Amino acid sequence: MKPRVLVAGIGNIFFADDAFGPAVAQRLMHEMVDGAPAPDGVRIEDFGIRGMHLAYELLNGYAAAVIVDAVACGGAAGTLFVIEPKEPIHAGALDAHRMDIASVLGFLRLLGGVPPPLTIVGCEPESLEHGAPMSATVERAVEAALPVVRRVAAQLVAQSEEHVCTEA
Repeated sequence: MKPRVLVAGIGNIFFADDAFGPAVAQRLMHEMVDGAPAPDGVRIEDFGIRGMHLAYELLNGYAAAVIVDAVACGGAAGTLFVIEPKEPIHAGALDAHRMDIASVLGFLRLLGGVPPPLTIVGCEPESLEHGAPMSATVERAVEAALPVVRRVAAQLVAQSEEHVCTEA
């Protein structure tokens, strides 16, 4: 089955808890290596800070995308959030050196693509200090995020399959 949902871990591993997205994606990909397959219709990748790569990947016609990232929502460190933006995320000034979702979607639009519906699975960071390791609080949240990301991705695949057209 062609992947219909992209799970994209994003963040900078050199800034403590900003490594949350890559850590979750790496754990999910490691599970696949150990024999647990990705759900049918799901592609998982650690994009890290490769925003242009993510923009090009989104050109592949995914029905939906799950972005896994550190997000500041004002909760306690390690709190997980599932965010479904109701309004389109608009880009500010395009900068090839930035890896925030607004910049990625701006590049995607510049390339002629249309962003798929997004769901963000985020974790409140404790520290974004350069050169510091991920905090123990957010490391525990990585483990807690795995079933959340799996559930969200499976729901999005099921929703996308409800809208697949087949010839009569």
